[in-house]
Amino acid sequence: MKVTEHLASAKNTLFSIEVLPPQKGKTIDDLLKVIEPLMEFKPPFIDVTYHREEIIYKKRADGLIEEVPLRKRPGTVGICAAIKGRFNVDTVPHLVCGGFTPEETEDALFTLYYLGINNLLLLQGDNEDKHQTNNAGSKHAYKYASDLVLQVSNMNKGRFLHEETENEMKTNFCIGVAGYPEKHFEAPNLNSDLKWLKHKVDMGAEYIVTQMFFDNKKYFEFVDKCKAAGINVPIIPGIKPLGSSKQLNVLPKMFHIDIPEQLVAEVEKCKDEKAVKQLGIEWAIAQSKELKAAGVPCLHYYTMSRSEATIEIAKAVF
Repeated sequence: MKVTEHLASAKNTLFSIEVLPPQKGKTIDDLLKVIEPLMEFKPPFIDVTYHREEIIYKKRADGLIEEVPLRKRPGTVGICAAIKGRFNVDTVPHLVCGGFTPEETEDALFTLYYLGINNLLLLQGDNEDKHQTNNAGSKHAYKYASDLVLQVSNMNKGRFLHEETENEMKTNFCIGVAGYPEKHFEAPNLNSDLKWLKHKVDMGAEYIVTQMFFDNKKYFEFVDKCKAAGINVPIIPGIKPLGSSKQLNVLPKMFHIDIPEQLVAEVEKCKDEKAVKQLGIEWAIAQSKELKAAGVPCLHYYTMSRSEATIEIAKAVF
């Protein structure tokens, strides 16, 4: 089923999770062991992130410097197929702009289509300058997630890169995109960000998953502003429990979000990191209960491929 079909048929708020592909050196069994206890809460779909290659620079024997691509995690497509086969649950692979040519993106989409995986979350991804150059040899395909949305929307209409087979074949992908209650860091303001989000919806995006947030007021305001802008697709809130005191500085820097003053003050009262982790769980439980009471379509948890905190939250909320 499509994510939107799951949302439309649900009588209550759904539970879903996002996991990371295992790092090199680990096996799929390590990831499946993380997911297995969470299946008690019946997630109708599971997101799998994509981590594009990193570039390291090595000095060659002739003294010149060469770029060497380094991939730390295995392919998202294969992980999605393994999860779907093991748990009989829909999977949502993430696709990002950088690291692929349009042709390689189309090939990946065809692979997903043939595997029966018809849900996607299309993202801009990390900053290009962290991973690759902009020279003639770059594999950079797109700059914005809207470019990916357009390519998938065209495939859903039977329009492919080098041919049109409208009467013979069409894909049937359900397109999800990201939303930022505190605005995307590249946008000058939230209203400008909403214009681009509306553009993606107009091109074919069918649902939105938000960046993590720790203040529900920002989510509710974001939903209201989306509706005022004519964005009427489901908006799924993304929740991540605070896991350590270090994250008070790391999360705002990495994800461009605010940490509420009250949460910071409570962390500062904690005696140790174990207490901080428990505080993070309790804060996420309170967030989740308020959001569920408000009738959100689904609560989506960023697990970071660790299940303990999410299990404790789900037991209190679902």
